[in-house]
Amino acid sequence: MTSTVKNLLDKLNLTSSEEGTSAEAPSEEDVKTLREKYAKADQEQVFAFYDDLSTTEKASLYERLASIDPKHINEITERALNPPKTSSKDEETKLEPLPESAVASILDSKTDDIDSWYASGLDLVAEGQVAVVLMAGGQGTRLGSSAPKGCFNIGLPSEKSLFQIQAERIWKVQQLAEKKSGKKNIVVPWYVMTSGPTRKPTEEFFEEHKYFGLGKDDVMIFEQGVLPCISNDGKILLESKSKVAVAPDGNGGIYQALLTSNVRTDMRKRGIQHIHAYCVDNCLVKVADPVFIGFAAAKKVDIATKVVRKRNAKESVGLILCKNGKPDVVEYSEIDSATAEAKDPKQPDLLKFRAANIVNHYYSFQFLETIEEWAHKLPHHVARKKIPYVDIESGETVKPDKPNGIKLEQFVFDVFPMLNLEKFASMEVKREDEFSPLKNAKGTGEDDPDTSKKDILDQGKNWIQNAGGVVTSEGDATSDGVEVSPLVSYGGEGLDFLRGKDIKAPAVIEKEE
Repeated sequence: MTSTVKNLLDKLNLTSSEEGTSAEAPSEEDVKTLREKYAKADQEQVFAFYDDLSTTEKASLYERLASIDPKHINEITERALNPPKTSSKDEETKLEPLPESAVASILDSKTDDIDSWYASGLDLVAEGQVAVVLMAGGQGTRLGSSAPKGCFNIGLPSEKSLFQIQAERIWKVQQLAEKKSGKKNIVVPWYVMTSGPTRKPTEEFFEEHKYFGLGKDDVMIFEQGVLPCISNDGKILLESKSKVAVAPDGNGGIYQALLTSNVRTDMRKRGIQHIHAYCVDNCLVKVADPVFIGFAAAKKVDIATKVVRKRNAKESVGLILCKNGKPDVVEYSEIDSATAEAKDPKQPDLLKFRAANIVNHYYSFQFLETIEEWAHKLPHHVARKKIPYVDIESGETVKPDKPNGIKLEQFVFDVFPMLNLEKFASMEVKREDEFSPLKNAKGTGEDDPDTSKKDILDQGKNWIQNAGGVVTSEGDATSDGVEVSPLVSYGGEGLDFLRGKDIKAPAVIEKEE
């Protein structure tokens, strides 16, 4: 990392370091200087227990505090709590769908266009220009698991985890590109962004499963940054007497993490030009989708995003649209009912604003080369949380029963409005083909392991029937599907060997036979 980049990141509090790496306490002079820095920012309470700590604890706390700029934390907290007004009261926010020139839909695009995007996307894969970034910082807490969400088994007959399903899709894309181009050893590097709590278990899971058939050197696991947790009265909280309470900086932390982890440097060395980024909890995600890559590359945009059609006016989803002439995401809560229910004048049976955000994006590498120019402009958002902390007066740990502070986070889409419209595009895809998020515990009935499993099994059944196969089942609707391994088919192709065959569901198709 160049000194210029590191200085910028340090200033923004975007560098990340492990605590407890040094056993030597810092010098008295260093501690004095740091204390003064925090006192000047009215945050000296973080040193309340410093003098009573062990040498190792002092080193650990000093290292963390030295990585934080308290003045900057005060500033971003103030901006997050009291965001600047972006327009005058007289100026209404103008919302419009993205212009037709910036959108395409798999639902009604010409087959020739889709085939052309697919072919050109595979060509870019074959040329070694495509990489994948996975946002996998979350734990499966809501699912009843403390493991990284990507380790979760949704109950498929094969018992594959989300990580394995996605790794096998990357492997298949590489194979499809090899078959089309005649080249060998084509690689789509996979950059897996974790958080502090998920990094080590993610690394261990990948090692245990031998990187699911991908090359170890082509899977890079890295960590997003953290920000200190802040009390309701603006003070940096301590988790323990020797540890600052911190939290991951949100999925918008991806941009800074690409720098601090040297992921962008690795991409540059490999000659990467096109990047697909997505969230781990979508079991249907088409990883490194050639159609999407080909579409975005043909449009020559810096960012493209996949969307699904909003189910109805009341569905609580963020929308990709044009806000005051710029691409943006507007949350459901920010739109009045008249806007939500407005119909498309050209297609009156459809909603005017229907492009639901599924956090599935394309970036040009050229755009990621400019991160230093705009990273500091991204806003921080407030999440009010119950945050365990050490009481400065008593030294006792307190577990609050109501929100006592805030966590600051950035959103991945906050960069969208920084683009001109001609550098942004959107592709509408079929929800049943590409979007089934895992958010809730089993038995919830929506976005849970059962719905994820069913969506994969239903997709496999449809693929087989489209290929001329027959699927029969003696069970109920929850067990009449078929799991088609990504090693066999990426998107329904290559299943001609099942024509005329009778498949008894539930079943797994793991190889051609």
